[in-house]
Amino acid sequence: MKIATSLVIFYKKYISPLLPRSCRYYPSCSEYALWQLSHSGIITSIFAIGFRILRCNQLFRGGIDYPIIRWEFKPSYIFSKPYYVEPKFWLIKYKKDKFYLIKAFDLSKDKKC
Repeated sequence: MKIATSLVIFYKKYISPLLPRSCRYYPSCSEYALWQLSHSGIITSIFAIGFRILRCNQLFRGGIDYPIIRWEFKPSYIFSKPYYVEPKFWLIKYKKDKFYLIKAFDLSKDKKC
């Protein structure tokens, strides 16, 4: 898992800036790959990333395409931390046990009082 994540980070830092911007989706394919690798198994992630890269061409419309991950909610999650923690990602229900993984942005910094 760490090797795959390191490869994506290497691509994002050193190879992607040399190429023209051509990703038709949000989040970009490399960001999608990082999200998928951090929240799914390696085999599932490789297939999802591969299909995403195959769809990233002129034959598809593009648009917003968040990763879909499996997640089981357990009662222990609710009571594991007694304090409030800012979420890094939001889970939006897709099917029975599958969810869209959406990055949470901190908008409080942008507010002008």
